[in-house]
Amino acid sequence: MSARKDQHSGVIVVGLGRFGSQVADTLVQLEHPVLAIDQDAERVQRWADRIDRVVQADATEEGALRQLGAEDLERAVVSIGASLEASVLSVLALVDLGIPQIWARARSPEHAKILTSVGAHHVIFPEAEAGERLAHLIVSRMLDFMEFGDDFAIAKVRTPESLTGRPLRELNPEDRHGVRVVAAKLAGKRFQAATGDTVLASGSMLIVEGSIEQVQSFAALS
Repeated sequence: MSARKDQHSGVIVVGLGRFGSQVADTLVQLEHPVLAIDQDAERVQRWADRIDRVVQADATEEGALRQLGAEDLERAVVSIGASLEASVLSVLALVDLGIPQIWARARSPEHAKILTSVGAHHVIFPEAEAGERLAHLIVSRMLDFMEFGDDFAIAKVRTPESLTGRPLRELNPEDRHGVRVVAAKLAGKRFQAATGDTVLASGSMLIVEGSIEQVQSFAALS
């Protein structure tokens, strides 16, 4: 593994439940220093060998965070899901430390409003987003799907057989189907940026972008 990024690239992760531990583990794989904090001794022990620093502490206490050197880091994720109070107090403590970027997990719109009002910079709904994404995949022919605001989505789809054998410039999917082909993956090769000269082949996959309805309709083409 290559050298770790500098300390300022480190991230505080508060709460090592399923969501928080996945965030922390992925950050470690991306070679970012992680300070993980949880009050549960069993969770701390479980992750001690995988995460740089795992500490059993109360992240709702500014003093405890300061003792851990949390104020030297620039980003934090509050992933507590079971206790709304602990979630809010942890965000408050991180705000008081002056952490520039704080992500916080919310369980409801009301929870999200409170987190935002006390200073969270980004509020996320992992369960709701995962459920919505899965629902789209179940009822469509998309292979993967990511929705953004303002009715915009990016999806991975199989290349419709009716579009194979001709270059994108000739097919003009943006005018005919309302989607833009961003990248294409031929069998046995990696995804590559799509151009007007890209010829779609049978069995290939595409990354397309457009409105949710347009992306779904394109994925349903035969």
